[in-house]
Formats: sequence, C-alpha cells, structure tokens
Amino acid sequence: MLVAHRENIPQATSSEGEIPPNLRRKLRASRPAMGHVVPKATRTKGAGGSANPRLRPQGRAREAGMNNPSMLKILGGSARGKRLDSPEVYLRPMMGKVREAVYSTFTSFGLYDEGVSTRHLDIFSGSGSVGLESLSRGASHCTFVDFAAECCNAVERNVQWCGFGEEGTTNIVCADYLQALRDPSSVGLPVGSTYQIVTLCPPYEEVVYADLIEAAANSVLVADDTVILIEYPVELGCLPHVISRKDGGKLIGVRNRKYGRTVIAMYVVNPTGRMEVAGSRPEEFVTV
Repeated sequence: MLVAHRENIPQATSSEGEIPPNLRRKLRASRPAMGHVVPKATRTKGAGGSANPRLRPQGRAREAGMNNPSMLKILGGSARGKRLDSPEVYLRPMMGKVREAVYSTFTSFGLYDEGVSTRHLDIFSGSGSVGLESLSRGASHCTFVDFAAECCNAVERNVQWCGFGEEGTTNIVCADYLQALRDPSSVGLPVGSTYQIVTLCPPYEEVVYADLIEAAANSVLVADDTVILIEYPVELGCLPHVISRKDGGKLIGVRNRKYGRTVIAMYVVNPTGRMEVAGSRPEEFVTV
C-alpha cells in the first residue's frame, strides 16, 4: 500500500497558504427566510406567504411539542427519520441534500468504519442537525457549540429525542466560536481533547471568514488528519486550496463542491495518507 508521507504534502509558495483579502471582510449573502427558522415575535400580523413563514409542527413531532414544520430530520444511521426540534431564533440549517452529500464523503473517508472512534466538533450547531447526523452514522462523541442559549436548549432536546443521551456521548457548550477554538479550556472543554471532524457552518453575514479559518486551523482541538468542513456562500469567492498553520503545518483542500449558492469545502490537517481517498484536489479550489 502506497502511503503519502508528510514530505509529499503540497508545499505552499510565498503566497500559497495565506488567507486571501476577500476573506478578511464581512459580506452580504442574504437568503430568503424559511418557515421553521423564523421567530414568532418577528412575524407581521395578517401577513402570509414567503414574507411571513409560519411555524407548524406535524405528526409525532407536534405531539411532542416540537417546532419543525419543514421536516428537518436525521437522514441516515441509527436515528434515521427522527425529526428535529428547531429553536426560536433565525437559523439557516444545512440543506438535506447537502448534508447527505457531506456524510457520504465522510463515510468514504472511513470516519465511521467499524472500530474507528470518531469525535466530532460541531461549531454553530443551531438545532444540532449536523452533529446528530454524525452520531447517527457512528461517531462516538459530538461536542456542540453555539452562542445562543435557545440553540443549546434545542440541541439538548434533540439529543434526548434521538437517543444519544448516554453520558459521554455529547457535550453542549454555549460559547462564542472564537473563544471555543482559541481557548477551549475557558469554555469547559477538557484539556487535550482533539476531534477527527470539525464542522463550521456559520451565519454567513455574521462572521469574518479569515478569523474563523485561522482560529480553526491553529486550534489545539485539531490534530493530524482532522477533517475540517467549512460552509460558505458563493458571494465570498473561492477558498484557497492550502491554508498555512502558525506551527508550519498545513490544511490541504480535499473537496470544494457547490450546491446552488452554498459551497462546502473540506480540508485535512497535516494529512498523513491514512485516509487514502481524501487526497489533495487543487482543481476544485480554482473557482466556484
């Protein structure tokens, strides 16, 4: 078996690996509101249609008091079909078709193979759909991080609803994403904890992507072969193929796929070659 060693990692040139200027600014990437993510308090009396979506839970979810009119649910694994509660705050959850494609890729990387213990860090967790999908497909643990207490409460409800309430399986942290990535012990994350998957699905207009990427790339929460997923809008322009770390390491782009106006980039931290199918794909980081 041919194994790619550290010296075979694509090396950055003087400009390669640096965060480009387009990522150092906030952007406008507005999206239409969806029914299950619009707080009741913001709706206009008497209005309807797409300008004033309504909250209408259905079926067993409604009987359980859950807020999920758009049928947000787990798509595969042990909790497949479980509908998820949504918090009463603005959210833009990862679309089902995108989540399915993401987890198909993660599975091909061997992250859910038998005998593999995969720990997942879900930043901007919202309702928890991304991390819960990972648990359903075989992750051993997921840490959910969100700044909104409403989101953390919704994650807790969904963890129990999906049957992942066993001690040690989940950790729900209500904290700022930059603080969690830069100083994890200050928000209660155990010293020495690392993750095999980190998913970053931020509200597009509320973050500076350069800050987010730099914090994730240099976090003590990642290790060699950690897969970092970054969701971003087409308005941002294409992310770079190689991202440099302060310690001299690299994040190497292995996927960069467009789904409508959403783009999903995946990087591997200091790839050792253990995940053979997660090879470098510079051709996907040319344009979106």
